[in-house]
Amino acid sequence: MELTKLSPPQILFGTEVDDKSSSEQFLLSMYDSVQASIFVVDVLEDGDFRYVALNPTHEQWIGIRSDDLRGKKPEDILSPNDAAKVRQHYAECVLFGKTISYEQCLQFQGVQTWWSTTLTPLRDANSRIYRLIGTSRNITPTKQAEQAVGLQVEREQLLEAIAGRIHQSVEFETILHQTTIELRQFLNCDRVLIYRFEADGSGVIIAESTVTDPLLGKNITDPCFSGKHPEHYARGCIQVVEDIYAAGLHPCHIDFLASLQVRANLAVPIFKEQDMWGLLIAQHCHQSRQWQQTETDLTLQLATQIGIAAQQAELRQQIKDLQAKLELQKQKQKNQLQQVRNFQALVRRMTEQIRDSLDETQVLQTVTQELAELLNLDRCQIELYSTCQTLVTITYEHSINLPRCQGLTRQIADRLEVYQPLLQKQPLQFLEIVPGWQPKLLVMSQMACPIFDTQGILGNIWLTRPTQEAFDEFEIELVQQVANECAIAIRQAQLYKQNQAQVKELEKCDRLKNQFLRNLSQELRTPITSISLAVQTLESVLTPAEILEIEIVPQLLQILHNECARESKLINDLLTLTYLEAEPDPPTLIAIDLQSWLNPIVESFRDLTTCQRQQLNLSVDPALPLIETDITDMERIITELLNHVCKYTPAGESVTVSAHLTEDAVELNISNSGLELTSNELSRIFEPFYHLSKHDPWKHSGTGLELALVQKMVRHLGGSIYVESGVGQTTFTIRFPL
Repeated sequence: MELTKLSPPQILFGTEVDDKSSSEQFLLSMYDSVQASIFVVDVLEDGDFRYVALNPTHEQWIGIRSDDLRGKKPEDILSPNDAAKVRQHYAECVLFGKTISYEQCLQFQGVQTWWSTTLTPLRDANSRIYRLIGTSRNITPTKQAEQAVGLQVEREQLLEAIAGRIHQSVEFETILHQTTIELRQFLNCDRVLIYRFEADGSGVIIAESTVTDPLLGKNITDPCFSGKHPEHYARGCIQVVEDIYAAGLHPCHIDFLASLQVRANLAVPIFKEQDMWGLLIAQHCHQSRQWQQTETDLTLQLATQIGIAAQQAELRQQIKDLQAKLELQKQKQKNQLQQVRNFQALVRRMTEQIRDSLDETQVLQTVTQELAELLNLDRCQIELYSTCQTLVTITYEHSINLPRCQGLTRQIADRLEVYQPLLQKQPLQFLEIVPGWQPKLLVMSQMACPIFDTQGILGNIWLTRPTQEAFDEFEIELVQQVANECAIAIRQAQLYKQNQAQVKELEKCDRLKNQFLRNLSQELRTPITSISLAVQTLESVLTPAEILEIEIVPQLLQILHNECARESKLINDLLTLTYLEAEPDPPTLIAIDLQSWLNPIVESFRDLTTCQRQQLNLSVDPALPLIETDITDMERIITELLNHVCKYTPAGESVTVSAHLTEDAVELNISNSGLELTSNELSRIFEPFYHLSKHDPWKHSGTGLELALVQKMVRHLGGSIYVESGVGQTTFTIRFPL
């Protein structure tokens, strides 16, 4: 038989044009129309492989015509690496002599796509495998969703890694160096650097990870970094440049970046307390780069962590400097030296607690007690502001002789003279008369130190001393250091809670995905088994000469066709649902006239409703305006709903489609009579794989994903859908806001 004289379906089934029976024509029509991708490979005598044919679906997916493919080797259409992978699978199928299944990533026309393939060998009269038949489905959306989850986990791990180093008091230079390495690997860019500002307006690169020319240690001054640039970064803004030549930059700025071999630039400010400390910069050197929002968010979060690390490093340096100063005054200020040591111990214990525990209650309660003991206080309190900063609550307290106030809430407006300077991050101290009658007037010295960081004010530490002796500047400075550690503990606890919530959400999503896939496997098992039994029966009872004589052949072929179609629709529905649950592209909107557009779609169901003795009605308000929508998705929505409604409408009842205008929306109603659903059925009707089996008089098959897909597609188009049932009628209503 000469392959050049046969069409692709005839090559697949080994039939001549002149002797095709009706059943063979049926198989050929299946080859052309089935939604699954089918390809044919010849196994030559020397063990080599040549492509024979593709069905139209596969042609459409990979963008290669069957005629252009015929007679070519894998190396003729694939890259060397992809061709080697494909050949290995073909060789395994021939070696084992049975059907194999596998997943692989291939590149067609510059686009990477993932495929799930089943490869089946065909044998000739001498039992030699002379041909391979493959069926494939495109699983790229599923793989992309898995990769998105993996990136999220990697991002969380990166944030946890730098937070862990800060908590463990790792050297500041080590933190910066490791952060640049890990961020560059995550972003897959050419260079990541940390640029610290100097007092004269210049800056120096203090940490770098690069695969190109290094800049570490260089003192660099941007000639354009004046005027609006410092103000831009000081407001917390970031610079996202995908291509320096297309971003509208000043020519001098373009020349400056080009001199550093920078083509794409992402710069995020680093704040230490309220001051701008430096920049965290990611760069692409040889080509443009489209920075993703997730990459920008991660860089911002890392910049915040670097700011915290810089603050802690400065605090540690301040303590070291203070130790040196006090050593020089040891003989004259022994008492003060002991106090410094005690403060050092307190800060060290706080740092260790922050490192070892994420419980802010344990850290802050310990602070109030140890500060009271260290400074001989009658009372030490920590109060925290409400979100709107109109209330303040005493959350932690250690009191010796004074009444306890823990849990007391105050209105900021009632004591503006006290809280105005504190809200501006300024310490405050004053003398206060002890209330109540006393034989001798008692006066206490009170001081408040604000607890704040770069993100805002959090609360205050209140100190009450039972004497008129004021707190000196040295004590105020040390207490403010403790307040800074308290801010770190509070923010760390908040960040930990947020991370835990995100982890739980990811775990929940993973559980739902696994449950969904288990349900899908159960749904797929039945049609696959039916197909397998039908094929096995055909192989055991048929020879090409008997194909017209055996009466069971048409029935088996019908089973094969029906189950193949059902399986294909289920897989397509699953892929569509997975795509819509991820982050789909915006729909392609086209203005349509519903009155003329709906009629042919509804009329296509006329034969079905007539066959089932149902009445089909269409009513469209002629005053409806044009609506902008994606016509492919819209047609899918209407078709799926009509299929569902016709499936559950008894004989003698009616199916009605109507469209009308409300005050703020266009409404589409698809309803049927003779069906009334319970509240439980209504609440679950859009769940995947939920069937109204007891209401199905016609026993039509379905995938169980139709209504779940409809709901997702309607939301993707910006609309809403709900269902109502009562008085022997069920109605689906779709609303598209004007």
